[in-house]
Amino acid sequence: MATIQWFPGHMAKALRQIREQMSLVDIVFELVDARLPYSSLNPEIKKAMGDKPHVLIMTKLDLADNNITNDWINYFTDHGLPVIAVDSRDRKVASIVTKKAQEVLSDKIAKNEDKGLSKRAIRAMCVGVPNVGKSTLLNHLVKRNVANTGNRPGVTTGQQWLRLSSNLELLDTPGVLWPKFQTQEIGVKLALSGTIKDSLFPKDDVALFAIHHIRQVNSGVIRERYHLSEDQLSPDLSDADVLLAITTKIGFKDDYDRASERIIFDLRKGKLGRISLESPQELEEIDDD
Repeated sequence: MATIQWFPGHMAKALRQIREQMSLVDIVFELVDARLPYSSLNPEIKKAMGDKPHVLIMTKLDLADNNITNDWINYFTDHGLPVIAVDSRDRKVASIVTKKAQEVLSDKIAKNEDKGLSKRAIRAMCVGVPNVGKSTLLNHLVKRNVANTGNRPGVTTGQQWLRLSSNLELLDTPGVLWPKFQTQEIGVKLALSGTIKDSLFPKDDVALFAIHHIRQVNSGVIRERYHLSEDQLSPDLSDADVLLAITTKIGFKDDYDRASERIIFDLRKGKLGRISLESPQELEEIDDD
């Protein structure tokens, strides 16, 4: 498998700015993809935050398995990390986010009131990896199109302050990755989810990972989507055999790259159902080894 990594100069600059601006905010909202909440947690952002109050916001709920999302919420809560899962299109998302911020900062707010300090809006920084849905969420939070949106990494290119209400101000930041992924599996998951530019990774490697994962959790969706027979999805066949069958079935002859692109696209768009790419149980199994 080819090495997948992406940390261009503009991300290094953005990460440096995040560190510099951290003292200006009361709290950090870190957005993660609900399909891969662990792999989309940026360790460099964690370092930059220090002991700053922190809320994890899980996005793209409509693409993730509901039960596994609930498992992740319980996992992060058990590890002392405030977390909310939101649908960016939900009209109530602004009140949900504001309420969580006030809850996490309740002690600080109470102390300021005791000191007779005038009440001001909570200042929050919004961070996350590229294409995690930050711009979409922010546009719904402020109820107008203030952040460019697009289904590709790198749409937000600079920092900007956004006023959500009299109670909350947000500092938006560009999506950033980190210099070296802990494992190549993390890189593959990020590529599969759309966090890494498509031109920077081998499509067949990522598609084979997707096929392998889906065969383990629900092989039926592959059969239904690509009209494969039971024999073409036999456990005795390799993932490469299944990719070959899909390539032939959808009329791409021996163009495996094109078929791989179709599989990746279908997973990203939810055409293969609601699929989570990792679970807390997998982390626990790794810790036990």
